[in-house]
Amino acid sequence: MPAPTAPADLYRHSLRLLLDKNIPAWVALWAEDGLMEFPFAPDGWPQRLEGKEAIAAYMRRYPDHIDLHDFPDLRIHQTTDPQTIVVEMRGVGRLVETDAPFDMTYIAVVAVRDGRITSYRDYWHPLAGQEPGTDFTGSSR
Repeated sequence: MPAPTAPADLYRHSLRLLLDKNIPAWVALWAEDGLMEFPFAPDGWPQRLEGKEAIAAYMRRYPDHIDLHDFPDLRIHQTTDPQTIVVEMRGVGRLVETDAPFDMTYIAVVAVRDGRITSYRDYWHPLAGQEPGTDFTGSSR
């Protein structure tokens, strides 16, 4: 079944893929020139990932570090640009290595073009519930 093309539907589909730990299918939702940004990333952490290949490399080991169970409190807001949404949500699950609970609140600004994610600004606190020295994808800082 093809991925939905409306921004809100595409985003909901992307969350299902993350819960299913299907990172290759999640990455396939991105435009080749997609841009993922982390405006609150501290020094030494990636602040911009340019291109689908860089996003894939960043996300590749995500399920090895976070076992997501749900995205409760999902609210998707349409903007004046029909291809851009603002998302409020929580991600809950556990940190794989320590089995500690994971509960993170997110706000994201997501743009879609031709049924692909072109821009994703992820406003989250990258140090909350974090093991010192690594990010949630397992990459060393």
